[in-house]
Amino acid sequence: MAARFIVTCCLTALGLPIVGMPLASDRSSRIPFKLQPYVQMVSVSQASESVPPAMQRRLNAAPARFWISSQGDRWALTGMGFELTSRLGYRMAYDRSSGMPYGPGTCITGDSGDAVWICTDRGVVRFDLKASGPDRWRFLNSRRWLPDDKALNLAADSAGNMWVRTQTGVAKIETRLTTLREKAQQFEERVRQRHWRHGLVAASHLQRPGDLSSNQMRSSDNDGLWTAMYMASQCYQFAATNDAAARNRAKTNLQALMTLESITESPGFPARSWILKNEPQPSDGEWHDTPDGQSRWKGDTSSDEIVGHLYGYSVYFDLVADEAEKRQIAAVVGRIVGGIMDNGWYLLDIDKKPTTWGKWSIDYFRSPDGIGRADAPLNALEILSALRTAHHITKDEKFLRGYRDLIDNYNYDRLTLRYKEHGNTAETNHSDDELAMLPFYSLLKYETDPILRTTYLMSLKHFYEIERPERNPLWNFIYGAASRAQDFNVADAVWTLQRIPMDLTSWNTPNSFRWDVQLRQDSDRFQRPQSITPLPPDERAIIKWNGNPYQLDGGGNGTEEDDGAFFLLPYWMGRYHKLLIGE
Repeated sequence: MAARFIVTCCLTALGLPIVGMPLASDRSSRIPFKLQPYVQMVSVSQASESVPPAMQRRLNAAPARFWISSQGDRWALTGMGFELTSRLGYRMAYDRSSGMPYGPGTCITGDSGDAVWICTDRGVVRFDLKASGPDRWRFLNSRRWLPDDKALNLAADSAGNMWVRTQTGVAKIETRLTTLREKAQQFEERVRQRHWRHGLVAASHLQRPGDLSSNQMRSSDNDGLWTAMYMASQCYQFAATNDAAARNRAKTNLQALMTLESITESPGFPARSWILKNEPQPSDGEWHDTPDGQSRWKGDTSSDEIVGHLYGYSVYFDLVADEAEKRQIAAVVGRIVGGIMDNGWYLLDIDKKPTTWGKWSIDYFRSPDGIGRADAPLNALEILSALRTAHHITKDEKFLRGYRDLIDNYNYDRLTLRYKEHGNTAETNHSDDELAMLPFYSLLKYETDPILRTTYLMSLKHFYEIERPERNPLWNFIYGAASRAQDFNVADAVWTLQRIPMDLTSWNTPNSFRWDVQLRQDSDRFQRPQSITPLPPDERAIIKWNGNPYQLDGGGNGTEEDDGAFFLLPYWMGRYHKLLIGE
């Protein structure tokens, strides 16, 4: 009784509910966030001959040192910043100390909304006095926005767009009034056009940097995980809107995931990916031929794939599956989780040896120094969620017995409380955050025992408070749906969804030189500089939710485009759970 009292008091102090029905049956207990149209900035590179002559003349004119707004306010460049002389007579200076991202400026102008734009030799600064928070200052650099970063001149047009001349070309930065639903539709079209390979969804390779017409779909290291997350987004969309097209896309993904298990001819062991013999094969990894010699599949499957498959299967099972599909899913989930359970809590490859990262046994968790492996709390969470999910789907009591054995005899439930016990450190692997949040969602969806729910909610609350500054929409919506708490950051999640750029090409995006960045004392685990506060998504390199949002310098050479499922999943999850309404 003492243990129950202590845990319950802790949870009450954290402001979380102690008990309740599983989140799958509770979709209306939140205060929803009403979505509104917003302005999306998009850059369109312009060939010289396509720039209107009048605009060419303005861009080729001498750069302006001051600009008069529509209200009669004068904005002028100063040595290391700029100054407002108001029509009412007061003056205000803006520079590094007031949040200017970079300078000095070499030209200045404004747009039809009276936002100020400034050229620098590392990109373009935009300042909107009417905006607040991270939307007041914006910094646009990299090929996502400009032909090159040395901005030479600016000119606004009557439609509210800004034209930027650089050393090597011209960019037209458009402001488009849109909605998150419209954005989702555009991302969905992109998936079907360039990211759909045998029903698997992943990034595509661009044979010419930035040229989307040169895309070539290729296998990735985690095709199963990315496809499962995309499939889940389509399940949520179908459940929220009854869109038959979303259901059909999810059905195709389901069969693709099942193929990853059947192609290995080792029941319960899913491949990371597979290709036809005539498709490009990545140089990394462990590849095997199928008996007919027509295909190859990638082995050494990791916990990433197991987490992704089980999350995707569970969402499909609950929201989309007909009775025949439920039997199919139950069979494959039973083989995957049953195989891990029967093999001493290891995922065995076809050589009957544990894969590099498929280890959930207490023997693995222990280490010679008696402290225990650092990944024990995460792996404990993964396997507990896997067992609870398998029991829900298959109704086989052996999974519940295995679940209770790990809790009653090895304290796996208490191990979950140690995840992120030291916060985000230099050694933080942000991929692990994704491998924690997806299991949290399923575990709290299916667990009804009040004491176990209390333990898991305490662990989730601790994790969420560490992750809160990232404004991650997937973390926010999982936390909100699973905990039923009222203090999660719905508005921050929506802001991030809005600020995800339309261009998902992996361009090199340097930011460590910026004035407005506060550096952490420690680098990340790859010895790269990190910021104290994450930059907005459209000002940093393209990353999925398993990437490091504090990383300042990153990206690529423009030869890869992300599929955008990292936007679709939280958006449709929020819509399904009625955390977002109005579209």
